[in-house]
Amino acid sequence: MLVLGVDTATAAVTAVLAEVTDDGVRELATEVTVGGQAHGERLAPAIETVLTATRHVPADLAAVVAGTGPGPFTGLRVGLVTATALGQTLAIPTYDVCTLDALGAAAGPGRVLVATDARRREIYWAVYLDGVRQTEPAVAKPADVATGPAMAAGGAPAGGRVSSGRSGTAPRSTRRSLACRSPTSRATRSVPRWSRWPPTGSGPGRRPRRWSRGTCAGPT
Repeated sequence: MLVLGVDTATAAVTAVLAEVTDDGVRELATEVTVGGQAHGERLAPAIETVLTATRHVPADLAAVVAGTGPGPFTGLRVGLVTATALGQTLAIPTYDVCTLDALGAAAGPGRVLVATDARRREIYWAVYLDGVRQTEPAVAKPADVATGPAMAAGGAPAGGRVSSGRSGTAPRSTRRSLACRSPTSRATRSVPRWSRWPPTGSGPGRRPRRWSRGTCAGPT
């Protein structure tokens, strides 16, 4: 089936089109823009780009997957509203995935600290082991995050610069050693495979769960 994945939980706005079969997931096209806060202006063109590049139209979609954060509400809601609207219009199921979970799954084996920009000099974060979440998503100042030895992976900062690296021990070194990978470059490419999850309630236009600063320990 043809699946559209969208994520606007960070400074990166992503649309990815993938084909999901019993044999796995094949990425067909990805469009990523980073920087600024114009999520509402960037997402629709990104979706159009991936559809056009693969010679598909919205009616070809079988499902939509939306990244649900945690992330700043202003940007986050763009992806959620878009996914819901597409589901309702096309009468196809919508699924949700925590953006940190997508990053954690894409980071590969080992113990990984995943973090994205929460603004106010804070980060949204969680720890993963071999792609499986070990801690609940939380928000904290980087210096207050204590995880033990971990590789770091994360979302693009608001300025749009993307880099990569490893951290030795996370607590005090997290601020300078977080790897700010765009969640859409590797992680959101894996979002379509999360559509295999039994949804918490799937159906045409079902509103995806939302993770935000006030509820980052659980979905809303």
